[in-house]
Amino acid sequence: MRMLISFQNKLIPVYFTTENKQSVQKVLKLLSGTLENKIQNGKRALKKCLNSLISIEIEGSEAILHSKSENDTLALSLY
Repeated sequence: MRMLISFQNKLIPVYFTTENKQSVQKVLKLLSGTLENKIQNGKRALKKCLNSLISIEIEGSEAILHSKSENDTLALSLY
């Protein structure tokens, strides 16, 4: 399944399977809150990834953050 979220004035596609036990709205709310927190309080490497974010893939309780540079791609725990 694919959804779009707004982050830093950009629409970012979020891909996830329907196998998640959590509701889609709850997962997207957790993701948005976590991203906003990390862009304000995260380390430099995480901020670099978030500034060049192109898509997000949800796998279980982790969000795989894909950036323009493959070296900046990170995994982020949602829980």
